[in-house]
Amino acid sequence: METIRLGLVDDQNLFRQSLSTMLSGMHHYELVMEAENGLSCLAQLGKMKFLPHIILLDMEMPEMDGIELNKELQKSYPEIKVIILSVYAKERLIARTIESGACGYLIKNCGKEELCIAINMVFTHGFYMNADVMKVIQHKSPQKSSAIKNMNNISIELTERETEVLQYICKEYSNAEIAEKLFISVRTVEGHRTNLLLKTGCKNTAGLALFAVKYRIFEMVF
Repeated sequence: METIRLGLVDDQNLFRQSLSTMLSGMHHYELVMEAENGLSCLAQLGKMKFLPHIILLDMEMPEMDGIELNKELQKSYPEIKVIILSVYAKERLIARTIESGACGYLIKNCGKEELCIAINMVFTHGFYMNADVMKVIQHKSPQKSSAIKNMNNISIELTERETEVLQYICKEYSNAEIAEKLFISVRTVEGHRTNLLLKTGCKNTAGLALFAVKYRIFEMVF
């Protein structure tokens, strides 16, 4: 596996140092940046030759919190993927961060194994949301018959093929795997994925997954 460059932004010194020690000792990860708040993070990124692939980002910090930093990263460094770390599992907060461009959302009491899974999934597939997070979103979702609306609250319709592609995206299939399943070309899958992003107004794969769960296009069995 390619070495994954990581950044870590958290104002709690003990938590940050513990996580830093753990990540630095793992073979496939390289911790290239640590910061205690958003302003420090942006200052460091501006001087770096090789940016992190993924930043693990605390939600609540002084000076510039995780939500504001996430927005700035999407604008200035869209190639960097963000995994939010939070002590809260609230549907509105999860939706807000994913809709603003984050690729994953983890509760801070998760274990080492899940953190590694999340990092690897975001790096390879573009998003990660565990069953607990999906359950929160699905519980608050409208009925399946409700009108589907994009991020601008405008009603949209998805074609049958777009719906199929979206469901496979939620199952974490790659474009090549989706193409094989649906007997279509990879380029056609890429076209459907692009159309889904345009129609829904989602910023990335995590946003599409959230959208699919929200409108019960994809339902997890718990």
